[in-house]
Amino acid sequence: MKWIKKGKIFDPTEHQLINGCLEFAQSPQTLVFDDFIRVYFSTRQKDLNTGKYLSHIAYVDFDQHFNILQISQKEVISLGELGCFDEHGIFPINVLRADDKIMAFTCGWSRRVSVSVETSIGLAFSDDNGETFSKYGTGPILSSSLQEPVLVGDGFVQKFGDTFHMWYIFGTKWMPQQENEPPARVYKIGHAASNDAIHWIKDEGIPIIADEIGPDECQALPTVVKINDRYHMYFCYRHSTDFRSNANRGYRIGYAFSDDLSTWKRDDENVGISLSKEGWDSEMMCYPHLFQFKERTYLLYNGNQFGRLGFGLAVLEE
Repeated sequence: MKWIKKGKIFDPTEHQLINGCLEFAQSPQTLVFDDFIRVYFSTRQKDLNTGKYLSHIAYVDFDQHFNILQISQKEVISLGELGCFDEHGIFPINVLRADDKIMAFTCGWSRRVSVSVETSIGLAFSDDNGETFSKYGTGPILSSSLQEPVLVGDGFVQKFGDTFHMWYIFGTKWMPQQENEPPARVYKIGHAASNDAIHWIKDEGIPIIADEIGPDECQALPTVVKINDRYHMYFCYRHSTDFRSNANRGYRIGYAFSDDLSTWKRDDENVGISLSKEGWDSEMMCYPHLFQFKERTYLLYNGNQFGRLGFGLAVLEE
């Protein structure tokens, strides 16, 4: 795998976004049309009552040369009601066209007291070509369980044959508060399968990607594409603590492959993309998304500061 960087293609600070959002275009994920690409992302609205952020979903349409066509100007999907799993944000949203439907798998965030957050995965459908989505009920389709007690989220879904496959993250623990940091979460990549995209059977509590930097490695946002007869997964990983300001412990892009959708071999040496020497992705690379368009394979990703200033594009070398 060898990627050719095309640079940053969207900066949220240069555009008028919904709900007064001024920064962040996190976790870019696509819905591909015949002649353009719709890229959904999470942007942040500051809650004036608490000083904290609410994550909202917006999108930007690109033509086949990745010039901006338009940016969403209305609410794509609403946040949850009081006490619901997605009350305080949706980040990310993964959109899939399958079985003549456009469906979205959302990661809903709700704030906690002893720790910062809890997450679960929801489902929504669109009847207007992905401009807006209506939720499939107010609760999640995948959430914490006996072997995965915290932080189920980041669902990415593909349909191969008659089966929907979801790769997602699940928390293994919260680390106690340290001197200069709040409690830190540790999470791994798992897998679930479904016949209808609603009812899922998880490989309960089983990480499918080996750790590279120790047992407290955090793995996030898996994305999978099939090229020839091999399945390729990209994801991001980081240290569990001291990652916000220490570039050496922040997110990097990881890579794994599988020939059977069951066993995955991690192979970061062949990830084919790395930090730039300077600029917007010189300290961090995170939240990757693989997609195919016009017979080429592309990778979207965020850079420094978790996507505060947007996302960039790379194309797989033929």
